[in-house]
Amino acid sequence: MTTAARPIVGFIGLGIMGLPMTRNLLKAGFEVVAWNRSAARVDAAVEAGAQRGASPADVASRADVTIVCVTASADVEAVVLGSPEGPAGAIEGAKAGSVLIDMSSISPDVTRTIATRLREHGVDMLDAPVSGGEGGAVAGTLSIMVGGEAATLERVRPVFEAMGSRITHCGPTGAGQTVKLCNQIAVCVNNLAMAEALVFCQKSGVDPATMLEAISAGAAGSWQITNLGPRIVARDFAPGFKVALQQKDLRIALEAAEAIGAPLTGTALVHQLLAVVEQRMGGELGTQALVQALELLAGVEVGK
Repeated sequence: MTTAARPIVGFIGLGIMGLPMTRNLLKAGFEVVAWNRSAARVDAAVEAGAQRGASPADVASRADVTIVCVTASADVEAVVLGSPEGPAGAIEGAKAGSVLIDMSSISPDVTRTIATRLREHGVDMLDAPVSGGEGGAVAGTLSIMVGGEAATLERVRPVFEAMGSRITHCGPTGAGQTVKLCNQIAVCVNNLAMAEALVFCQKSGVDPATMLEAISAGAAGSWQITNLGPRIVARDFAPGFKVALQQKDLRIALEAAEAIGAPLTGTALVHQLLAVVEQRMGGELGTQALVQALELLAGVEVGK
């Protein structure tokens, strides 16, 4: 690496999470080479101080640590391993001894396959999905769940510290993705509990804002109650995390659970309810829109 604390960082994927993460790396003093499928996002990164990459392979060839932050398993495979219809993958440019960090949320099995391919080229891989949403990405306070070799994590810890406030080594390759799925399972079921409480409260004729204030400091308190509950009452469904992305993660969780014989009954229910939201309102709303499926069933609208 260039230096122990300041490797050159490549960043592939400058979406709602990736662009602010790139800006935080630049603020921390890292030299960053960036690439994205849409040029406008690269322009924004360059304006913040990044260098422009020509392709994922070009980015990886110029970096000691290459970060990938894209949407789904197929997207990670395309930018890392390459695809016939796309630009050259990072694996074609990555230097032996470098590290590739996938901060997307994808299948643990796909992660392990990609890691094996990279290892054949002398490249170490960490799977490091995050929690904290766009706000955490902007503030640099993401929770980062890391799978892979502990020694590799220590080599790149300063890179993670520029983007997150909690960095947890979860186990071997794929463990970071598994823990992220656990996060999504817990989040979605908590979201359902909050939505049911709000609909019940509204249907009972009690002010839902008062109810949230009353229960938020007790045993029922949760991130969803504190952060999403008031937004539902205000009829604010702007996304912090989109329904379509939540559904992608829940599909992965349900597939992984089926493979190991683990029942995810609550998760399956949320997945079906969010499918109603997708069909009627689209997938671009925030995940708090889960309440709208329950409102349809109950014939009531929270906050009105």
